[in-house]
Amino acid sequence: MMDPRKLIRTAFVGAAAVGLATTGVAGADTFVPLPGAAVTETLGDGTAVTVRIVGESATISPSMGATPLHRNAWVSASAQFELSGPARSKIKPGYIVGCQVNIAGGGANGGANYSQTGQNQSAGGSLGGNLSLGPGQAKKFYLLDLEAPDAFGAESHRPFSSHTSTYGSVSWRNSTIGLSGCAGYAQARAFAEVEVETATAKEVVTVWGQPFSIG
Repeated sequence: MMDPRKLIRTAFVGAAAVGLATTGVAGADTFVPLPGAAVTETLGDGTAVTVRIVGESATISPSMGATPLHRNAWVSASAQFELSGPARSKIKPGYIVGCQVNIAGGGANGGANYSQTGQNQSAGGSLGGNLSLGPGQAKKFYLLDLEAPDAFGAESHRPFSSHTSTYGSVSWRNSTIGLSGCAGYAQARAFAEVEVETATAKEVVTVWGQPFSIG
């Protein structure tokens, strides 16, 4: 009888969509470094807006479901914006997740613990996107879930942080993406939306990170 200690272990592969790849023993986490991204646009009044995703990475970890239909990823990054002049702005970071599809759309809400220090925000990792997707489906979720009173004093929730200076950022560490129901390959991709409003212009500038495999 074959010694069970000598059974071949299955390799688990975590790869970024354009060629970054790491492999590991089944049951082990797989760390995927990601290059981030940046985009600069100029509003109609001449205000330059630069939005970046920096320090991005993902750790693909075995799901507690222990089946091909369940995957987990722990994601970290920082979304930042800079303006050439003062304006009112809102920044909304999040991820889009797709099952056997090129990820380019969809909508779903998630959340994360949140704290603010000056013009820099941090989203903690205790709550993230828990999604159920079938083949050909994609959903987007935002990382922030901030409580604030509405115009009538009732509690409201918003997926963005507001700024009035020329710089702002949101950082998150080990936020969770949990995916169930996807029997084929799955990908995720970070994004940051920044809405900028000046006296004469208003526009949303979005930067997309590099897609990466979550199994």
